[in-house]
Amino acid sequence: MGHDVAVFQPYPFTVGQKIRIEGKRRHGDWEVVGVSEAKVTLRCPVSHREFEWDRFCYLVSEEHDAVWPRPD
Repeated sequence: MGHDVAVFQPYPFTVGQKIRIEGKRRHGDWEVVGVSEAKVTLRCPVSHREFEWDRFCYLVSEEHDAVWPRPD
């Protein structure tokens, strides 16, 4: 008998990409400014502050013709 299995894959970030993270402490709109095998560097489009984190995101959906950054 088979099982229901959830499969996750790390998202393949690209420099210059605009992303939106929903939920948790990193929520908001970001621009990808650096990518390595282990790290991703994101810039806030409002404050222009940059943060480098271990790669952590997984693709849930893609929005087309979306407003970015999204006004709060």
